[in-house]
Order: sequence, then C-alpha cells, then structure tokens
Amino acid sequence: MNEFVETLLDLHWHEPKSSYDVVIVGGGGHGLATAYYLATRHGITNVAVVEANYIGSGNSGRNTTIIRANYGIPESIRFYQHSMDLYKTLEDDTGCWIMHNTKGLIWLAHTESAMRSERARCQLNTAMGTETIMVDPAEIKQLCPQIDLTGSGRYPVLGASHHVGASTARHDRVVWAYAQGAMRLGVHVLQNTPVTGLLMDGDRVTGVKTATGNISAGVVMSAVGGDVTQFAAHAGVRLPIRTHPLQAFVTNGYAQGFGPIISDTELLSYVSQTARGQMLIGAEYDRQQSFSRQSSFDFLQSCATKVSYLLPFLKNLRIMRQWTGRCDVSSDFSPVMGFTPAPGFVITTGWGTWGFKAIPAGGEAMAELIATDTTPEIIEPFSLNRFATDHSMADQGSTGTR
Repeated sequence: MNEFVETLLDLHWHEPKSSYDVVIVGGGGHGLATAYYLATRHGITNVAVVEANYIGSGNSGRNTTIIRANYGIPESIRFYQHSMDLYKTLEDDTGCWIMHNTKGLIWLAHTESAMRSERARCQLNTAMGTETIMVDPAEIKQLCPQIDLTGSGRYPVLGASHHVGASTARHDRVVWAYAQGAMRLGVHVLQNTPVTGLLMDGDRVTGVKTATGNISAGVVMSAVGGDVTQFAAHAGVRLPIRTHPLQAFVTNGYAQGFGPIISDTELLSYVSQTARGQMLIGAEYDRQQSFSRQSSFDFLQSCATKVSYLLPFLKNLRIMRQWTGRCDVSSDFSPVMGFTPAPGFVITTGWGTWGFKAIPAGGEAMAELIATDTTPEIIEPFSLNRFATDHSMADQGSTGTR
C-alpha cells in the first residue's frame, strides 16, 4: 500500500455475492481494465474481479513498465499502437496520475545483421503508422549522452531504430486507477479470495469455486498470470502456454537526465530511469521453464555486466532491489485472447514480456467481446483457435524473448 493508494477516496469494498453477470479471475491490470471498460463502455457493472492476493500483486506489480508498439508483424503493431494511444489519455479518463512519460526507445544494433533487422522494423512500423526511424551513432549519442558507442571496446554500436513514442508509466498507479474507476461504478473487487476451481454444467463454465464459497456467473474470464495452464485445465481447456520466470532490478538513484529507454536484443538487456532516479534494468526471461518467483545472483551478475558495457556509469551504482515475475509465453510468442472451447469461459493470456503495455487495449477488447459475444477485429488474429487452423502469429519482437 503506497501513498497513491491511500489517497484514492472512492474505493468501495463489498462482501461477495453468490452470483454475477461476469466474474474475472485475476486482479491485475488486464482483469481490472476489462472490468473498467465493461462498466464505462457497456454499462455492465454486475461484475466481480476475484484476486487471490492483493490487487496488482502478480505480474502487474513485477514488470518494467515499458509501453511501446514497435513490433514485428502488422497485427501486433496495430494492437499495441492502439494501446499506446489509450495510455496517452488514461490519466484524463480515470482522473488518476499514472506518471505517464514519453521517452522514446532506442533499439541498438552491433552487427550488419542486426542493422538489417532494425531497418526492416522501421519500414514495417512506418507502413503501419507507428513512428520508428533509424538513427546513426552520432544521433544516438545526442539522444543518450551517457552511452559508450564502443561498447567498452567489445560491442561497438553501428546504429539503432528509434521508436519515438515509447513511454513508461507507474505500474501500481495503472492498476489502482482501473480498480478505482471500476469500483466507482459498482464493480466488486474481491481481494484475498483464491479461486480453487470452476463450476461446470456439462462442458459449460457457470462460475467459480473460492476458498469462501461458490460464485455463479454468466461468463468467467481468466486473467490469471503464471498459473493459467492449471486454471484453464479446470474447464478442460489445454493451452499452448509455457511459463518462465522474468527477473529485473533497480539501482540507487542517478541524476535525472537519462532520457530514453535503451534496448539491446543482442545483449538481451534493457535500461530506463524511474521517476525516482533509479535505473531500472531487465533482460530476457529465464530459459528454464518454472513457476518460481525466486531471484538469482547469476541473473544479476550477467545482466549487470552486459549493461555496463554500454553504460559505464552503472558500474558506480548499487543494486537496491530485485524481483521476479512469471511470463506465460505462447508457442508463437503472441498473446491469446478470446473464446475457448468451453462455453462461458473466455481468456486473456500468453502475454510473455508484453503484458503491461497491452493493458488498455486488451481490457477494452475483452470487455467488448464479453458484452457483445463477438470477437473485436483488433484481437481476432490472437484467438486461441489460430493454433488449430495453423495461423501462427510468430513475433519475437522483444528483448525478453530472444
């Protein structure tokens, strides 16, 4: 509980009812955003968001807060650009300061092969209306004076793509902004209520089982992070998802003035500066599949070494805090949103390292799907049945997935 949450005056807590029109399992960004848009866009307020712990205690509170749309396939670019646009107006929409800050993202290249990849990214992004341009080493130095373009003599920078509109926002503020907005309109948010199973009528999902009793629902949505494969199995739904830990850390404060987000696919690391001046550093997810949230010294050693090649000033900072989230990664690295083979059961999952940036667009689309019983066009390519029809959405356009 931080000072921001304490100043939210319109949090209306309720005792759970025995029945709702919609029950959303998972009180992170995606679950709460769906509830918010159900209430604000569709007038559906007989909704419960059921969270096993406290709101935002899962992956929404364990991410690195980067918002971008410079992906590698048209469908992803369109979806994430829409989410970026929604983030720009989220403070006005919710009346909450989420500390949204446009910084730009510099995606470094050290080889000719990487340069070709970044040029291709720029061309595709531009064709889809997303501003991403190539910059040379001199321009990179101007955007980020702290960078060592020689890569400490080991990883010389040849150039980069510059995703101009990339931004960051404070993760817990986003979560609580959506929670407050939904609760103001009558949505019930049930914290510390673990869901232990699903109520079934034949193959149809009719509600959830919780530690405090059963709750009936017209529709159940899974917005679970980390345990999604086990949860979907309660409905007899098998998901093409594997779960990996994803680690990150922050340093002590550094003088404000580190402007952009720096990402490097070849070194598998990325760096940005928080509003407090701390340097926030992350890398690829752990290659070993696991449900663990255990942090490791090996990660710190490897990641700190790599980012220090490019940003030597980091060597003088101290690591203050380290954490681990859990990435649900689909077999083609794109999210899974929409209906499942089990009637009454819809799902949003497979976000991998990309979930935070997708919260507004994902919540908006899933709310429309539930309210209209029709899949919105913007998420239709990401439906679960694409795997059965061999329509892969392969896109490894992330530092964290290579």
